[in-house]
Amino acid sequence: MNSTEGNGVLAALAGEWLGEEHIATTRWGEGGPATAKVSARFELGGKALLQDYREERNGKPSLQAHAIFVAGAEPGEYALYWFDSYGFTPAQPALGHWDGRQLVFLRVSSRGQTRHIYTPSEDGSYQLTLESSFDGGVHWERVLHGEYRRA
Repeated sequence: MNSTEGNGVLAALAGEWLGEEHIATTRWGEGGPATAKVSARFELGGKALLQDYREERNGKPSLQAHAIFVAGAEPGEYALYWFDSYGFTPAQPALGHWDGRQLVFLRVSSRGQTRHIYTPSEDGSYQLTLESSFDGGVHWERVLHGEYRRA
């Protein structure tokens, strides 16, 4: 990814991806391995990256999500709108930033806080780590870690 150019950072997430994931046991369910298919494309004249995410566990559909990423008005600022099959509907976007190494979003809702950390690799793949906090960000627990390669 290049420095702080909005669509340059998001372009690294565009395309078709296959992922291997490890999910932690949480209040939402049992942990274990999973696989994912991710499809992400630019829409709205290149202003928004739309992502469709499909997770499978034990060969059966599990979590599904639809995400919309947009670059902010200031360099290095981003927003993420996340909708998922667990019923999450955002009241506001998750604000994010590119720190030169990773793209980090903080999603806040009545269910707590969730950090989405997208880390690109030199080989063109990326990693995603989701962490949740239920005490206002004092303690964080890993919910998911995945590695995604172009399909």
